[in-house]
Amino acid sequence: MQLTQPLAEDDFSKARNKAFFNEIQHFLSPEEVSLISLNDVKQLLKPTNESYVGMKVIPIEKIVGSEGRYQDFDNKFFPKSSHLKNRWEHVDEAIINSIELPPIKVYEISGLYFVRDGNHRVSVAKSRGTEFIDAEVVSLQSEIKLKQVRNLSDIIRQIIIYEKRVFYAETNFGDITEYWCLDFSTPGRYDVIYNHILTHKYYMNQKVEEEITMEEAVESWFKRVYLPIVTIIRDKHILHNFPKRTLGDMYVWIVRYWDDLKHKFGNDIPLEEAVIDFNRTYKLPFKKRILNQFKRIFLRKAIYMNISDTESLKTD
Repeated sequence: MQLTQPLAEDDFSKARNKAFFNEIQHFLSPEEVSLISLNDVKQLLKPTNESYVGMKVIPIEKIVGSEGRYQDFDNKFFPKSSHLKNRWEHVDEAIINSIELPPIKVYEISGLYFVRDGNHRVSVAKSRGTEFIDAEVVSLQSEIKLKQVRNLSDIIRQIIIYEKRVFYAETNFGDITEYWCLDFSTPGRYDVIYNHILTHKYYMNQKVEEEITMEEAVESWFKRVYLPIVTIIRDKHILHNFPKRTLGDMYVWIVRYWDDLKHKFGNDIPLEEAVIDFNRTYKLPFKKRILNQFKRIFLRKAIYMNISDTESLKTD
């Protein structure tokens, strides 16, 4: 074992350096290289049941997160801290010496795996380019199936796409309105829209004897509620002040804000004034936007110079 210790030390050093450079390259967006927390995924997917699957050989690339050690490794399972060194190297030495290690324990949800026990074994295996690993699997049931992901943002995007597909299919929204770009940047918004439509339908029914159809409610809500609000948002160029947000996001936020204003000051608050006041209250200041842009430009240059220096050292 002593003969393999230098090899293990070198392996850890390489893995640790990869985590370091990964972190530096994403200094302004550390969430992009954070290992995914199982708890965060459970909150998003809300699994309905748990079942014991048993022993399986699973693909390493499908292991994307951890139950409890997500702060110790990056999204590629490279070790982020030197305090992992001893245990990591012991695992690496065992593999170098062909010592059989016990199976890891994982949760499976939506086709992806999250480590319950064996984070160091996964880290070493990924660093070595291993493709498969023995695992004891517990499955968490979810109706959503996820493709390969790099970070939590990828999961969120896939969930939103799934929710949009379900909403459009169940309400026939696109065919009724010919509007296919009702989009959001966070999950759960299509349920909000569906409830808005049902509320609108309820008030429509108060004025007629025959029951309003869902198709009529969707069309009426779109023309009389949604379009007037997003038209003001467009005319006032408000979306420009909320980077990475959508018209759908702004609609939901402004409706809530307008409702709060009416509760505080009465129902006579004009919609346009509510939109303008929302923009004034919550927009990102111009100076801060410019500063963030300068920071991104500076960081890109610093990373490029750092990588260039590193490459030149390799060739010296």
